[in-house]
Amino acid sequence: MRKEELISVYGGFDFSATLLNAIVKGITSIYDIGRRIGSALIRYKNGNVCN
Repeated sequence: MRKEELISVYGGFDFSATLLNAIVKGITSIYDIGRRIGSALIRYKNGNVCN
Protein backbone atom coordinates (compact mmCIF):
# COMPACT_ATOMS: atom_id res chain seq x y z
CA MET A 1 0.00 0.00 0.00
CA ARG A 2 1.10 3.52 -0.65
CA LYS A 3 1.46 6.12 2.07
CA GLU A 4 -1.73 7.88 0.95
CA GLU A 5 -3.71 4.66 1.23
CA LEU A 6 -2.28 3.89 4.67
CA ILE A 7 -3.36 7.29 5.97
CA SER A 8 -6.97 6.63 4.96
CA VAL A 9 -7.09 3.27 6.79
CA TYR A 10 -8.84 3.44 10.17
CA GLY A 11 -9.42 0.76 12.77
CA GLY A 12 -12.52 -0.30 14.58
CA PHE A 13 -13.26 -1.99 17.87
CA ASP A 14 -11.04 -5.04 18.16
CA PHE A 15 -12.65 -7.83 20.16
CA SER A 16 -9.66 -10.10 20.48
CA ALA A 17 -9.44 -13.64 21.77
CA THR A 18 -7.41 -12.40 24.74
CA LEU A 19 -10.20 -10.07 25.84
CA LEU A 20 -12.81 -12.80 25.39
CA ASN A 21 -10.68 -15.25 27.39
CA ALA A 22 -10.30 -12.73 30.23
CA ILE A 23 -14.06 -12.14 30.36
CA VAL A 24 -14.79 -15.88 30.43
CA LYS A 25 -12.22 -16.46 33.19
CA GLY A 26 -13.73 -13.63 35.23
CA ILE A 27 -17.24 -15.03 34.93
CA THR A 28 -15.97 -18.52 35.76
CA SER A 29 -14.17 -17.22 38.85
CA ILE A 30 -17.28 -15.42 40.11
CA TYR A 31 -19.38 -18.56 39.52
CA ASP A 32 -16.83 -20.74 41.33
CA ILE A 33 -16.70 -18.40 44.34
CA GLY A 34 -20.50 -18.41 44.57
CA ARG A 35 -20.61 -22.19 44.35
CA ARG A 36 -18.06 -22.54 47.17
CA ILE A 37 -19.90 -20.08 49.40
CA GLY A 38 -23.20 -21.85 48.73
CA SER A 39 -21.68 -25.23 49.48
CA ALA A 40 -20.19 -23.93 52.74
CA LEU A 41 -23.53 -22.47 53.80
CA ILE A 42 -25.34 -25.75 53.12
CA ARG A 43 -22.71 -27.73 55.04
CA TYR A 44 -23.00 -25.31 57.96
CA LYS A 45 -26.80 -25.47 57.90
CA ASN A 46 -26.80 -29.29 57.88
CA GLY A 47 -24.17 -29.46 60.63
CA ASN A 48 -21.68 -31.21 58.38
CA VAL A 49 -18.73 -28.99 59.34
CA CYS A 50 -15.22 -30.18 60.16
CA ASN A 51 -14.17 -29.32 63.69
